[in-house]
Amino acid sequence: MTVVRPRLGAVFILVAGSLWATTGTTASFLPVGVSPLATGAASFILGSLLLFTTSLSPSLAVLAVSGLRIRIAVSALAVAVFPLAFYSSMNLAGVAVGTVVTVGSAPIFAAALEGAVSRRRPRLRWLAASGAAVLGVLLLALSGLIEGPAGRTGAGAAEVPGGVLLGLLAGFAYAFYTFESRRLITEGQSSRGVFGAMCVVAAVLLLPVLVSVGEPLLQSPLTIGIVGYLALGPMFAAYLFFGAGLRSTSSSTATILTLIEPVVATILAILVVGERLALLGWAGLAFILVGVTVILVGG
Repeated sequence: MTVVRPRLGAVFILVAGSLWATTGTTASFLPVGVSPLATGAASFILGSLLLFTTSLSPSLAVLAVSGLRIRIAVSALAVAVFPLAFYSSMNLAGVAVGTVVTVGSAPIFAAALEGAVSRRRPRLRWLAASGAAVLGVLLLALSGLIEGPAGRTGAGAAEVPGGVLLGLLAGFAYAFYTFESRRLITEGQSSRGVFGAMCVVAAVLLLPVLVSVGEPLLQSPLTIGIVGYLALGPMFAAYLFFGAGLRSTSSSTATILTLIEPVVATILAILVVGERLALLGWAGLAFILVGVTVILVGG
């Protein structure tokens, strides 16, 4: 197995987070009649199939190990829940708030999972970085609740609390499959094999969702193109980078590094979608960047 240096692994995870950050802005160009469930299911299924077919041998090797099948199945369920909850969160709460709550809650869930299994206390550097990043997330979320999901269709601020709850569900699902993926990789499984196996099982679970609500995605070349990008970039390429980064990065640290996602997503939401951000939100972005920098510089 190729050894990935810690600093390079962190860079890989930052690249993955930046790719994921484009999902909300890209999805905002879909017609109003396209369900966020359809968007999440379609992009994930297509990306998963691509990931599986390009990692066929290691993925089949992981699935062939009988002792891993239950762990893969449970992780795949979390993987399947994530895009449905994440896209729905952004639809209700806006691109910035949905992304911030989802990715911002993940480090807390990841640290709790790692602590429960390893029973090791977090390092001081991690606590400092996590504290700054979580404070930034809270400020960004508060800013979004005050401003409302501007620049998007929907009922407005009344829908934000539901979007926040869905964001927390997505954050837990993300933390869980990140944690379990990291465990499998450190046990000697191929990173591409682990993600290929998890994602193809999750794709099967998501297929009924796509069949039931996915027809509007075929209404125009624009919708097909958007889903194609979401499958190739934020799904396929991002998970390749993320899996490679997890070889040398703990799940709790990885979830802090992917907080680059709400920073990039918020900037894109402001510049492209037209969402607003109050001074409180800009302060939140600054705290997140401090947390990410502390982890990155620490190696």
